[in-house]
Amino acid sequence: MTAKTRSHWKEYGTALCATLITATAGTCYGWPSPTITYLQSEESSIPTTKDEGSWIVSIMILCSALTPVPAAYLADRFGRKTTLLLGAVPFIIGWILVIVANSVPVLYVARMFSGLGYGIVYTVAPMYTGEIATNQVRGALSTLITLMNKVGILAQYCIGPFVSMKTLAGINLILPLTFVLTFIFLPESPYYYLKFERSERAERSLRNLRSGDIRTELKSIELNVQEDMKNRGTWGDLITEATNRKAMWITLGIFTIQQLCGSAAVVAYAETIFKCTSHGPTILPNGTVIEGSSSDWIKPYQESIILGCVQVATCVLSVVLVDRVGRKPLLLLSALGVGLMNATIGTYFYFDLTNKTLVENLGWLPLLSLLVYIVCYAIGLSTVPYVIIGEMFPTNVKLYASCIAHIYTGVAMFAVQKLFQVVSDKYEIYTAFWGFSTFSLLGLVFMLLVLPETKGKSFASIQAQLKREVARDNAKKLATVEY
Repeated sequence: MTAKTRSHWKEYGTALCATLITATAGTCYGWPSPTITYLQSEESSIPTTKDEGSWIVSIMILCSALTPVPAAYLADRFGRKTTLLLGAVPFIIGWILVIVANSVPVLYVARMFSGLGYGIVYTVAPMYTGEIATNQVRGALSTLITLMNKVGILAQYCIGPFVSMKTLAGINLILPLTFVLTFIFLPESPYYYLKFERSERAERSLRNLRSGDIRTELKSIELNVQEDMKNRGTWGDLITEATNRKAMWITLGIFTIQQLCGSAAVVAYAETIFKCTSHGPTILPNGTVIEGSSSDWIKPYQESIILGCVQVATCVLSVVLVDRVGRKPLLLLSALGVGLMNATIGTYFYFDLTNKTLVENLGWLPLLSLLVYIVCYAIGLSTVPYVIIGEMFPTNVKLYASCIAHIYTGVAMFAVQKLFQVVSDKYEIYTAFWGFSTFSLLGLVFMLLVLPETKGKSFASIQAQLKREVARDNAKKLATVEY
């Protein structure tokens, strides 16, 4: 085994331990799927209405928008590692509250704590994984963030139907505790140390992440950080600096596409699609009754497990491909795929409502389309935007950009989940899916025109490329004005 290979294994091992906290975030995101049905059933120990259940689901995403700014300050002042460790605390409190909960308000508070942790994790984790990695594997390590999140969601689909709500919370509590016990021994980002001129600690950190001679890489990182820190970064620099403004515009554009393709709504309302060919009630292993399953041989909770498995498998494929195929091709393929699948599902529902005889033998089509949708989404739009956010900004403003992107994404995700039902009720469900398809295909054009490829490039070369593009854009504007 070469030193280079050993170096990559160290990076993968460190990133795997770090992303245990994003797996914890995934358990919080996936927990309502098997739990809300129980809470709204007659067997529930905490009787819950549909309105209360919807808030139990969505209040976490709302609260996740509260912590990115404090997380950015903490990561800048005390380090990425320390902030991620602090991010585990709200998750631990949240699961303990679920275990002891005896009323809906307590569950609200538990989900609020989970949301606070969610905001911290998704602000700082992309920073940490992006800064500990070499150029060759940075994309793969960054996609681990989403992969581990999907693993956490899948765990809820697989375990939740077979255990009680409190037992599931107890199992989930193990994950953040394991993260703290393992991650506390791992190195801080060398970029953070060099930002505060702690060269010895940066060298020690880099030696823990690499094998062989690190002097050349350490010097390169040091020069890069010095260049970034000539002017201390501020929130305003994201707007006043032309390269940062361009990077912010591109990044927010990608996250807009990620949400307006309907991902949050498709996952949250997958049951609607499954019930379109429903037959009779299904009894879960824990005794909960669900009205309607998609067929006699497959049950809704089994369909959820299938979807979860497909998500995880495709994210694994994305980890493998992102540093081989590149960021831009995966995003373009992903946007095209989800756009076509949204159009297919929307068209199915249109004919199901207007001319049912045309689709009476196509009851399998929505499930197949949803599976293909999940594959296309997971391979690009689900994972690669977090790689982009870790690569497009210089060290002195990267945290600010990350927290703005997360706040924006949280608000957009909440809006998509809520408005999906409103649009479906007023203009029929096919209108919502056709809308998602339109936004997906418009996003395809946007990325084709403006997104640069960053595969295998250093942070310095990415910044240089952005500067060249800004200069070219300014030259075109000047030529237009003169003309």
